[in-house]
Formats: sequence, structure tokens, C-alpha cells
Amino acid sequence: MTTKSELYDVIRKPIITEKATMASENGAVVFEVAIDSNKPQIKEAVETLFGVKVKAVNTSITKGKAKRFRGMLGKRKDVKKAYVTLEEGNSIDVSTGL
Repeated sequence: MTTKSELYDVIRKPIITEKATMASENGAVVFEVAIDSNKPQIKEAVETLFGVKVKAVNTSITKGKAKRFRGMLGKRKDVKKAYVTLEEGNSIDVSTGL
């Protein structure tokens, strides 16, 4: 069992976009997670922090874009998203915050 602060390190913040809202209609919630976290860690963190049962976890990594700032080339950070599908009857209200 990990501590609560370690669980909050795994789950960074909920993602509230149009695509994430469409996923929530099917019982899924989208979170930005730590880039080095794996699916069992994400499942344990969501179940412990929110008190729900998780059916499945799907992840995707979005590579950071190359951007210019004052002529200097830079790069945005890579972002890992977790699409967490909940069991029937469970829900998380992400609009209220963590």
C-alpha cells in the first residue's frame, strides 16, 4: 500500500476537454498521469483516492511539440493520459476538483 502523497504523484490532474466529456458519457474519466506510471499504479491510485471500482485503464502518450520562443528552439513536455473506465454504478465528478 502506498501513501496518499505517492498516489497524488501518479495522478496529476483531470483533463476536461470536449473529447474527455464525450468519454465520460461512456463511464470513462480522463486524467493526466506521471509519464513513468503504469496501468496497475493508475488503477490503484484512482480506486484509493476516489473510492470507486475501475474496470479498465487505457493510456496514451502525446509527444511534446517543438516551439520557438524569441528565436530559440524549445520543446514542450511529453504528456501521458489515462482513460479510466469505471464499473457500472460508479462515477467521479471531476468538475469539483481533487
